[in-house]
Amino acid sequence: MGDRVLTFLGIESSCDDTAAAVVRYIPGQLAEILSSEVEGQSALHANFGGVVPEIAARAHVERLDHCVERALAQAGLGLANLDAVAVTAGPGLIGGVLSGVMLAKGISAATGLPLIGVNHLAGHALTPRLTDGLTFPYLMLLVSGGHCQFLITRGPEQFQRLGGTIDDAPGEAFDKVAKLLGLAQPGGPLVEAEARLGDGKRFRFPRPLLDRPGCDLSFSGLKTAVLRARDALITAQGGITIQDRRDLCAGFQAAVADVLAEKTRRALAIYLDDNPTDPAFAVAGGVAANVVLRDALRKVCAERNVRFTAPPLALCTDNAAMIAWAGIERFRNGGQDGMDLLARPRWPLDATAAPMIGSGKKGPKA
Repeated sequence: MGDRVLTFLGIESSCDDTAAAVVRYIPGQLAEILSSEVEGQSALHANFGGVVPEIAARAHVERLDHCVERALAQAGLGLANLDAVAVTAGPGLIGGVLSGVMLAKGISAATGLPLIGVNHLAGHALTPRLTDGLTFPYLMLLVSGGHCQFLITRGPEQFQRLGGTIDDAPGEAFDKVAKLLGLAQPGGPLVEAEARLGDGKRFRFPRPLLDRPGCDLSFSGLKTAVLRARDALITAQGGITIQDRRDLCAGFQAAVADVLAEKTRRALAIYLDDNPTDPAFAVAGGVAANVVLRDALRKVCAERNVRFTAPPLALCTDNAAMIAWAGIERFRNGGQDGMDLLARPRWPLDATAAPMIGSGKKGPKA
């Protein structure tokens, strides 16, 4: 597509964050985020213990156009100043994904701007190139509420999965642990805050799959172990104290950190066998905001003299800047979509790898 300045609008609505952003690519420089608007829905789902897909989809419909307007205003641009519109086309809650795709199609049809469908996971995986200018190939740990996988990122649309979770994602496990300990949702930040005041050695929880080779992970049993420890306390003393809760959170978080650290060592060994000229490891996704997990991964990278990168906290969670950037990457790679772009609930990055959790009528899970 040539190497020229590109200014993209990004739209993200795959779960419960309504987001729009404008990102500009200038050849030879780091990209510039001209604006980034994110409107969360936590208050709408607070009484339900998790995200309700129908509520999320309706909120996206009501908020997306306003979010786009604010992103353009913050950037000081109009639609005529854009080169294309990029939108999350999957994977995610289908109602939300469809809302964003239809808005992007409407903008494209009305303005003639190119339409670029983006894999939400690619948005996370390519964020280190937006923020740090990493060169291909680099090793990526994508760790979020719905996904956890090690990927060798070889190009804008080339991802080799080395392993991933066979059940719960870490973010999902954090949320479930928060719920069973009486903490609000989203639970990840609250579990981290409680763990900061707890004793991570009081409860020795299992480190799943460390006794097996490979880079696959499992967190469902760890969550169950926390449940059993909580129930044992309730049986023995009639309830749990504030310090009990803090220690349970600390023990759980320590187990997750140990598992991710060891699996990262294994993934790094595979990646380094490729002899990359500038070896780098990046972590992205909502759980990448956890400071304890980041520190554990940073230490592993230091052991192998591999550059460690992590995006700013605002770009760890769902946002549209990463979607705009992934759209720029795909557009420069020759990718573009028409009005037949589909909203996809499932969309694995590595289509050649076997499904991690199984497959159904909607195709392999990511």
